[in-house]
Amino acid sequence: MKTRITTAVIALAIFIPLIIYGHWPLTIAAVALGIVAMSEVLVMKKMFVISFEALISYLGVALLILPDSWLDFLPSVATRWFGFYILVVLLLLHTVIRKQRFTFDDAGVLTLAMLYIGMGFRYFIAARAINFQTLLYGMLIVWITDSGAYLIGRKLGKNKLAPKISPNKTWEGSIGGTLAAVIILAIYCYFIPVGAGWVTMIFVTLILSIFGQFGDLIESSLKRYYGVKDSGKILPGHGGILDRFDSMLIVMPMLHLLGII
Repeated sequence: MKTRITTAVIALAIFIPLIIYGHWPLTIAAVALGIVAMSEVLVMKKMFVISFEALISYLGVALLILPDSWLDFLPSVATRWFGFYILVVLLLLHTVIRKQRFTFDDAGVLTLAMLYIGMGFRYFIAARAINFQTLLYGMLIVWITDSGAYLIGRKLGKNKLAPKISPNKTWEGSIGGTLAAVIILAIYCYFIPVGAGWVTMIFVTLILSIFGQFGDLIESSLKRYYGVKDSGKILPGHGGILDRFDSMLIVMPMLHLLGII
């Protein structure tokens, strides 16, 4: 517990000033977090974190995260998505060169991971580009849902939500976490307007809270599949970057899909 608290204090001392200031330091931090998260996928898949396929994966994640203004030096024909396509093709060519030691399945996993991680952190940056209040809104949804689900689940939880994926989660905790998020964020949006109208944002919060929990379950399913307890060890007592940002990687793109950012 002491290690967990110490890690949290240090991480917040670094992270909070970054999200408050925003701009290029936050962008660099997001790219760094994305690359670390990508390395965690490689380790779970028992691939080398320093290799051709790893380098392509890191480039793909960075390409998806970086704001458009950072890519102005590219020729007009070399769009972000065309560049990503080229990287995927290189992974596919690598399956030929490596002669079954790097397979089509491997290329597929890395491509999905690049999209999952890259788009999550891309819209994390995009939310901050709108303003600090919008980014904080998305983060609060994740934190309150998670904390509410944990506390209410411990007190009232009886019915397992997904016993084969995450045995400790319950329906009672899940519903309680979402209700807590809706109530608290309704108050937040009343005093600090975010996105659309106040009533609309209550429904948006409900949707995002549910999808945030799906993000948690997705990462739990990933860890179950690869037989690991944590995605990484970079945060002592907390696991890896994917362990800490799993819900946000789904919530932030959803903010975009729902027209908030």
